Amino acid sequence: MGIDTSVLARLAIFPLPDATLFPGTVLPLHVFEPRYVAMTRDVVAGTRHMAIARLRPGYQTDYHGRPPVYPIAGAGEVIACQELPGDRFAIAVRGVERINIERELPAERSYREVVAVSMPDREVDEAALAVDRGQLVAVCERIAAALGSEGEALRALLREHGETGALTHALAAALVRDPDERQALLESRDPARRLMRLNEHASNLVVKLGDAPGAPN
Repeated sequence: MGIDTSVLARLAIFPLPDATLFPGTVLPLHVFEPRYVAMTRDVVAGTRHMAIARLRPGYQTDYHGRPPVYPIAGAGEVIACQELPGDRFAIAVRGVERINIERELPAERSYREVVAVSMPDREVDEAALAVDRGQLVAVCERIAAALGSEGEALRALLREHGETGALTHALAAALVRDPDERQALLESRDPARRLMRLNEHASNLVVKLGDAPGAPN
């Protein structure tokens, strides 16, 4: 179930340089800037929903103002919140859905709020993706084996997600580090397209892990 449209009509955003919130994943954040501390207090006292929007390149010249963000963002629910000394918070946000930011609302608070609409995945034929999905699972098993005990978390993701859409979001969050590629995967509403890109990315990771010093033969 997605976020209610009444919440999307006035949704707080947390603009960050290189953070991406994928649906179904959890993003831990340290909140210390005063305007976003205020946002966190309001969000936790209210709907508990916010969006993580990636800042566009060049944001540094207007960081304390309202620099542009990518319109496609991840919206989620604050599922854990701990107040820290020094007027700070440690929070965890669980991604609920992908959104399109239609417009930013006038500044009534210190933080930014937007009007957004939901952007669900397109429907796919799971049976038609079975071969490509099997390939991705096999490659991820090789990555997990190369990681040793740390690979169990990756295996858990493979077991937990039944649909291709959810699986590709989870693997994008776990495997992809390049901010531009993460944004591109978030923006893609086609699970089949994400599956293809992740197959390529995971295969490249296997090669890199195989070349790493101490990698098993």
